Amino acid sequence: MSDFHLAQMNTARLLAPLEDPSMAEFVAGLTLMNELADRSPGFVWRLAGENGDGTIAAPTDPSRIYTLSVWESPEHLRAYAYQSEHLDYLRRRREWFHPNGHQAALVMWWTPVGRLPTLRQAVSRLGRLQADGPTPEAFTFRELFSPPSEPRETLRARPA
Repeated sequence: MSDFHLAQMNTARLLAPLEDPSMAEFVAGLTLMNELADRSPGFVWRLAGENGDGTIAAPTDPSRIYTLSVWESPEHLRAYAYQSEHLDYLRRRREWFHPNGHQAALVMWWTPVGRLPTLRQAVSRLGRLQADGPTPEAFTFRELFSPPSEPRETLRARPA
């Protein structure tokens, strides 16, 4: 068993405010998708947000939303995202979100078991991914990295 879990953040820019009738099916699906995640194998945690729906609006851009969660492994996250009812909502994303173009909308990284990521850390990881491409610090499903063999604190504590 690894000493690390997989943290992941998604971001998207809404076509309309969440209160707009055109977003009603997306908003209704938030509860369903969160309940599905909560009971999915390998699910560890998700940032609930002010409304408890798991969707966090950016303070500087209310049209941008984020989700942040932690999973036991990439396989568990992949099963939830692409092999469950979540895929139906993922296929409909163009109904609710602006295209990302060439910008990454998903970032993943390894976090020590028991340590929960913050949204600020996640946004920073996404920035690293967009600037540097996939690295062990920020990656996607297209180029996965293995978890570190030891916690970072242990590696830094060793003498040079």
